[in-house]
Amino acid sequence: MKFAVASSDGENIDLHFGKASSICIFDYDNGDMELLDKYELDIDEDKHHQGSIIVDFLNNHNIKTIFVLQIGFKSKIKVDDAGIKVVVDEGSIKEAVSKYVNHLKFMEKPIEF
Repeated sequence: MKFAVASSDGENIDLHFGKASSICIFDYDNGDMELLDKYELDIDEDKHHQGSIIVDFLNNHNIKTIFVLQIGFKSKIKVDDAGIKVVVDEGSIKEAVSKYVNHLKFMEKPIEF
């Protein structure tokens, strides 16, 4: 699973989607996570509504999931329209990905009564 993270340091989820001037691309496979690349985007932190820059970046890199600290309403609509899954979390990327993968595994199990 290839995914992106809005991260300034490559270790923590610490950037708002619309202000994410730094995007890390990771690959996750059976518990192993590898940083593939870190990109610096041309984002002006003083401007609003720059989510389309990030959506275009994600589409150009065939990314369908991004982990962010926060996301605004207009950007959320843009990522939804693009078919990109947004995971809002904070702190360690490894911990957030582990929680997300465990959640996906849990959701695949049939509910028994």
